[in-house]
Amino acid sequence: MPEYKLVAALGSSFAAGPGIEPVADAAAMRSQRNYAHQLAERLCARLVDLTVSGATTSNIVDTPQQTAEGCTFPPQIDGVPNNADVVTITAGGNDLQFAGAMLYSAWCNREPESPALSYLAPMFPAGIPLPTARTIAEATAGLVRATEAAHAKAPAARILLVDYLTVLDKDSGPATPFTHHELHELLLIQRAIGRVFAAAASRTGAELIQASSMSTGHALGSPEPWVQPFHQALTNTGASFHPNEVGMAVIAAELERVLKT
Repeated sequence: MPEYKLVAALGSSFAAGPGIEPVADAAAMRSQRNYAHQLAERLCARLVDLTVSGATTSNIVDTPQQTAEGCTFPPQIDGVPNNADVVTITAGGNDLQFAGAMLYSAWCNREPESPALSYLAPMFPAGIPLPTARTIAEATAGLVRATEAAHAKAPAARILLVDYLTVLDKDSGPATPFTHHELHELLLIQRAIGRVFAAAASRTGAELIQASSMSTGHALGSPEPWVQPFHQALTNTGASFHPNEVGMAVIAAELERVLKT
């Protein structure tokens, strides 16, 4: 059985785990119970967790990330140890503005006078941004770049692309703040993210962990959702529609299974 001593984690909020206690890094909105932390525990491995909520694929490869609170994070790839045994990557959703679009739509419908919209509205001048062939291709190219950069930085590492847990399905409507039309548009983005991961894995040869398929039946509105609902308190609204601890645990268990196979 292979032995893994050092895990590096790259990615955005669906990897970082906002809203899951305890917090590892408040500025990064990163949890100590995200899937990377749980995986490292399972493997008895050291973890270098570089995930930051809000990150795009460019923030992984070559663009410093500036948070709304004024913190700056260097490109995540800079922190990957060259002797890492495993590198996990979850990114691309912010390239297609998935989480932001959900949060923007939720606030518009629940509290259109909220100060949250003063931050969100400029990002969505035309409403929910529907994925196009061009934006999907750009997100795919970004994830390919991130994967290739991880391989270059840690040549001996297994690179695992972990796609997004299912947030919404066709029956989620009553459990969400979205209109029927908004739900339809958000599902288009969610499906596009799955296409981005599949294409990037195919182009790079990286291993693909399909959290999206694993979580079928666990979207919002299901008896046991693996993602958080809309949080209307400003202090934790950024965690809305993101994985909960159970969802993160399922991903960690699947990663362990794949790595030990």
